[in-house]
Amino acid sequence: MIESNLINKEIVKMQTSKIKAIIRQGENQRIEFKEYKTNISGNVFETICAFLNRFGGELLLGVKDNGDIAGIDKNCKDKIKKDFATAINNPQKINPSCYLSIEEIVISGKTILYVYVPESSQVHRCSGRIFDRNEDGDFDITDNSNLVTALYIRKQTSYSENKIYSALAIKDLRKDLIERVRKLAVNHKPGHPWAELDDFELLKSAQLYIKDYQSGKEGFTLAAVLLFGKDNVILSVLPHLRTDAILRKENLDRYDDRDDIRTNLIESYDRIMAFVEKHLPDKFYLEKDQRINIRDRIFREVAGNMLIHREYINPFPAKFIIEKNHVYTENSNKSHGHGLIDPANFSPFPKNPVIAKIFREIGRADEMGSGVRNLYKYCKVYSGANPQLIEDDIFKMIIPLTPQATPQATMQATMQATMQAERNKKISEFCQIPKTREEIQELINISNRDYFRKEILNPLLEQGLLHPTVPEKLTSPNQKYYSGKQADKK
Repeated sequence: MIESNLINKEIVKMQTSKIKAIIRQGENQRIEFKEYKTNISGNVFETICAFLNRFGGELLLGVKDNGDIAGIDKNCKDKIKKDFATAINNPQKINPSCYLSIEEIVISGKTILYVYVPESSQVHRCSGRIFDRNEDGDFDITDNSNLVTALYIRKQTSYSENKIYSALAIKDLRKDLIERVRKLAVNHKPGHPWAELDDFELLKSAQLYIKDYQSGKEGFTLAAVLLFGKDNVILSVLPHLRTDAILRKENLDRYDDRDDIRTNLIESYDRIMAFVEKHLPDKFYLEKDQRINIRDRIFREVAGNMLIHREYINPFPAKFIIEKNHVYTENSNKSHGHGLIDPANFSPFPKNPVIAKIFREIGRADEMGSGVRNLYKYCKVYSGANPQLIEDDIFKMIIPLTPQATPQATMQATMQATMQAERNKKISEFCQIPKTREEIQELINISNRDYFRKEILNPLLEQGLLHPTVPEKLTSPNQKYYSGKQADKK
């Protein structure tokens, strides 16, 4: 649990470093600062619309135009985040709707709200108007037919998933898969609008049936074929489509087991995860006193990345290879950089945003960028080493499987974990009746107050193993702490 705490702190440190670097760059075509303290105004959404329509961007709320950090009023930040989420999911404000997360970053005691906006594969409107980005400004191009036409052309050619197949009919798609996705979306988010839509309306709302305003063509897209197409239809449209799952531990010349996957993306994901479950161990891990399947957390991101961000018009077959010491993946890619990805200085770029949106709706993917953070967090726990993500025309991932520690270090870590568990149990039993900080320190013979608070008390509070009696004022002189058992009685 200390390990998990340290990893979380490391992630926060990397995020803070990244935000500072963005601020140093200043406003430009992909960076915008907004000085808001108590609320947000409509021009935030004009900027988001322009980012979506151009190359994407990064928005910082609580920062002045010159880069000085003003900060968001702490009493208003929750309302701002709520108002932002409501507006961004309102088709009257942004249409088509987009799904963006808003992150809270604290620098020098001041709170900044950070929004990463990916480039979209659709043309978006804000309050019925089309905005585009030029240098560090947002421009309304709605009434300029040449600019609007150029924007539609660029969007149509940006993503191969949007290629239209006019001869494709809904009977060529699998009705059972559409129904399954509808149920998954409703289970993931009760009240999901897809529950009330028929099959065609669902596919159209998910941007899987579109119109090309340049050519006049309309119909189902390549993304629709990949997600819901019958196998013979997929074979006709993309005869090279294939994901090769291989186990190669004993027979290094060939393989020990193999699954040649040539089907839709929904069932491809299931088969990759089944291959993982069959051949890789699950390791016990507690996160905030809840056991989680850390293996599935890691390979959920790996499988999703392979399927969501692949360049499907490239005939290169995707590979998922389990070897003795690591898992190695390859898939074709429309590269936006080259070399090893640095998680501390990484801006995610959506390769197939329509497919990504479907995976997010059914709970099989998270917001852009969070997958990389999850991989680094959980790989460190699973094997003691970081993954490697290599951006190029062929995107590669290397997920370590074996601990990168000496036997002596492993023994020390085991002993430390055992001692920590015993200490936590002792504190928990002692605090069934609320106790002060001083009383707990005396119990475990720790005299250094700062060390106790940072390394022992705060982790116990974060994990829910201890609870403050005065939660609204943690520094209260009357503060005491009680264990989870006492909390249950309450």
